[in-house]
Amino acid sequence: MQYRKIEEKENMAGGKGTVTIRHILGDNELNGKCKLYAQVTIAPGAVLGVHPHYHETETYYILQGKGLYTDNGKEYEVKAGDITFCEDGSSHGLANTGSEELVFMALIINN
Repeated sequence: MQYRKIEEKENMAGGKGTVTIRHILGDNELNGKCKLYAQVTIAPGAVLGVHPHYHETETYYILQGKGLYTDNGKEYEVKAGDITFCEDGSSHGLANTGSEELVFMALIINN
């Protein structure tokens, strides 16, 4: 598969460690309807910090690994097969609590 763009982010959204974003679709394909469709990898021990979403929603579909998902201050364990949803005006974050990479699909839809 050819990814449109691959980004490595350190301490993303105030978190810690490395998060890799492999963009599945680019701006042309997203056509203004979505902001992001990507496979995201959080390294063991790394954290994608808690961040808000305004005028958009974000869904995670966990493919591999396990983690601790924060949803508006409440924490939930997640694992492969789980789905999370961050509503417009809400905040969320995700920490890799396992010994392997935490891999998930991320979809941000504009409202």
